[in-house]
Amino acid sequence: MLHQNPPRHRPHPLFQERSEALILYRTAEALFFKHEDHAYPLQESSLDALIAHHDLHAHLTAFINAAPPADHLLHAPLLAPIGNQEVWASGVTYYSSRRARIAESKDAGGGDFYDRVYTAERPELFFKAVAHKVAGPDSPVKIRRDATWSVPEPELTLAINPRGEIIGYTVGNDMSSRDIEGANPLYLPQAKVYDRSCALGPGLLIRKEPLPATTQITLNILRSNQITFSGITALAELKRDTATLVKYLFRDHSFPFGCFLLTGTGIVPPDSFTLQSKDEIQITIDGIGTLINTVE
Repeated sequence: MLHQNPPRHRPHPLFQERSEALILYRTAEALFFKHEDHAYPLQESSLDALIAHHDLHAHLTAFINAAPPADHLLHAPLLAPIGNQEVWASGVTYYSSRRARIAESKDAGGGDFYDRVYTAERPELFFKAVAHKVAGPDSPVKIRRDATWSVPEPELTLAINPRGEIIGYTVGNDMSSRDIEGANPLYLPQAKVYDRSCALGPGLLIRKEPLPATTQITLNILRSNQITFSGITALAELKRDTATLVKYLFRDHSFPFGCFLLTGTGIVPPDSFTLQSKDEIQITIDGIGTLINTVE
């Protein structure tokens, strides 16, 4: 059902965060970070080197008094905040996701798998994307041509350095073909991994402390300039501890450039909903900003 009175203006991703946030952005011109409504360009051109830094927050903060701001960068088109990192994902980390996975795979006999992974100590982790397959802000995402039931999955995404330390957070969209995964859980890689099935952005919130449990994640899907679906959840609904997810991901696994980890979705559109070409997906996470993508 279409909801009336949609937002009149697209939210600008650089003006959705709290003013004290320190957020790293990537453009074709430069890497820069935003602090208190000013942009500070960095001398480094390698996001890989920044993510590997031993104290990135302190390193960026030192630029505030050392260099003048370059506020024109606040209006530059943004790229996905990724270098050579792999993107991984977690599944069935919210109760709502558990319920949806069980329902969609009932006829295939896979429902018990999702119930067991929700309660197990070991989380579900799977590879999602390499950098060149990741969509950035205001760039298109895709739905599979052989899928009939496709949805976005709005997720808090962890930025992790090569030492397994969470150094920041961004907004993630784990695009999913529900009918393909529902037909057989072994089809999950095909349901989840394809060109532009992942979006990240608008920037990386660099933060030493975990985000508060009250942090909200909001999803709006617009079709013909009307909101056709809207949902909201909070990190308090996330069953898995993010540090535990990272611990399991780094077991017998190395990431020389660091990595990103999508932490699962707590917002599931109704079974009657599927994405269409030209739908606009808006995902907002408190303190980070809004990631906007259009379905190709």
